[in-house]
Amino acid sequence: MVFRAKKSTTTESDAARTHRLALIDDLTFELVPLKSLDAAIDALPAGAEVSVTASPAKGLGETVAISERMLEDGFRVIPHISARMVRDQAHVDELVTWFKQVGIDRMFLVGGDAEEPGEFNDAVELLAALLDRDHGLTTIGVTAYPDHHAFISDEALHKALFDKQTMLAEAGVAGYASTQMCFDPKTISEWLHTERTNGLTLPIHLGLAGVVDKAKLMTMGVRLGIGQSLSYLKKNKTAVAKMMTTASYDPNDLLIPLSEDMLNLNVDGLHMFTFNNVEATNAWRTQALQ
Repeated sequence: MVFRAKKSTTTESDAARTHRLALIDDLTFELVPLKSLDAAIDALPAGAEVSVTASPAKGLGETVAISERMLEDGFRVIPHISARMVRDQAHVDELVTWFKQVGIDRMFLVGGDAEEPGEFNDAVELLAALLDRDHGLTTIGVTAYPDHHAFISDEALHKALFDKQTMLAEAGVAGYASTQMCFDPKTISEWLHTERTNGLTLPIHLGLAGVVDKAKLMTMGVRLGIGQSLSYLKKNKTAVAKMMTTASYDPNDLLIPLSEDMLNLNVDGLHMFTFNNVEATNAWRTQALQ
């Protein structure tokens, strides 16, 4: 696959605008297993694609239960499977059986934050175990970090991403890399160009914050490991003013500067960290499409 590298610009071509709007139209809503979940589900558009996170506090059983509920309600579901929350090989067998029983054909693989891991220390180890089984999956998403990681080096992140790309290709399973939240278009653009130059061919799903208030972003941001991005916001008062006020925050402030890159560097999905504030995020989506 050949990617045409162009510098990001705030001047948006017709083709880039069409592509951006198509991504917004079919974005993925990430939901978190918290008390606000029921209201978040009620606010989803019919048939939406939904990414169900894995909570170290509640375990993968909660992810499984929420995913089944949402499948029954007609949503397209992508469960997060956290490597460090998988107990052992028998647990992998249970998950694979579940995928096939309920019709899960896509999952998102994360290393996870569980302090006491089971048999698997990271996503590469669990991916190897999954690919060695008749898993029934057509697509597996993996993580990517344009804005660094709280305790994993950039070199280790790069190696893990390319290891997973190779493993998926050799197994004949489609994959994509979904980026952690970042608020700096320059950082994202530079990461995209560098990784494409280095041989990353996986499609990219760009992770960005939905419409959420300041307090929730700060609280959840620490838990999600996005400290570097929050530091960027603190240093850029204009971005802070837009980001921290629900009424004025517009994800297009990030998307439009990246519009040409998204078109030319195979960004084919948007992953919205809604923090369960789906109603406001979907209102923005509807307005953006109009």
